[in-house]
Amino acid sequence: MNDISGFSGLALSGGAGDDLTAKLAAFVRHREAFSPNTWRQLLSVMRICWRWTQENRRSFLPMSPEDMQDYLFYLESLGRSTSTISVHAALMSMLHRNAGLVPPTVSPDVVRAKKKINRTAVISGERTGQAVPFCRPDLNRLDAAWKSSPRLQHLRDLAFVHVAYSTLLRMSELSRLRVRDISRAADGRIILDVGWTKTILQSGGIVKALSARSSERLMDWINAAGLAGEPDAVLFCPIHRSNKITSVTEVPMSAPCLEDIWRRARRLAGEMHRVKTNKGRYSSWSGHSARVGAAQDMARKGISIAQIMQEGTWTQTQTLMRYIRMVEAHKGAMVGLMEMDNWPD
Repeated sequence: MNDISGFSGLALSGGAGDDLTAKLAAFVRHREAFSPNTWRQLLSVMRICWRWTQENRRSFLPMSPEDMQDYLFYLESLGRSTSTISVHAALMSMLHRNAGLVPPTVSPDVVRAKKKINRTAVISGERTGQAVPFCRPDLNRLDAAWKSSPRLQHLRDLAFVHVAYSTLLRMSELSRLRVRDISRAADGRIILDVGWTKTILQSGGIVKALSARSSERLMDWINAAGLAGEPDAVLFCPIHRSNKITSVTEVPMSAPCLEDIWRRARRLAGEMHRVKTNKGRYSSWSGHSARVGAAQDMARKGISIAQIMQEGTWTQTQTLMRYIRMVEAHKGAMVGLMEMDNWPD
């Protein structure tokens, strides 16, 4: 069941099977309208939801509001976070819309069920998870340890974390960068032609500039790996234990391999204490850590919210505010009022 069309004849209500199959087939044909990650998430949610409907003798498509309520409460009973439950509801809603069906999530009963789940979770202590920030001092420590290393893995990992912190790109966006995306500014610093991001999809693309030190670290890696003459090669590629790149490849490294870079960085930093979490996630540096850390560092330096959003290609202010809420807490108007020097007695 790796394709949506494989679900079209399963657990359906009514006699609109042929029409529904045709609409689902059209949906599959145009799957490039969605990011690969969204598509993977959709298929995963569908498999979980379909299994639940089969085990409980419910209809998968269309799904009634009553069944949707029960499905969401089922996810809650498994201990799923409110954000995960919201993703399930949103993706099942998307599936219904693209199948020409009324999403069950528009029902007031389902809306109330979601509010109940959220309220219960918040009152019981659930908090939104956040990646452990990777900040400028962390980058400086790694730079001092790895910049002169004879190991290609260290040079690659150092270049990767420099680019991740300097550009605030998401991990999947970093993995797509190629040697041909590099150009030089008049002062010799590197400019990266990113092309597109999760939130910016336009023909003009976006560019990211690196500092002099980050430019140097990236070129150290490229020259050591012999990638300078390979314009189509991805910037960050696998390395064999013999201290040579596995091969010049045009295929991006997988997410687990990129996450390993952050795990090695954490071990080197010697900060193996675990951060307390609600769901066992974000106990160490991960793919989003550089985005969070860079955003917090900019906030500490007084850079405006609009500028930070532009650097991180965020489109929603609330997303950024979750990352910098601890930094911004002591900049509130009430704190400033209470700490005024001329406060009257």
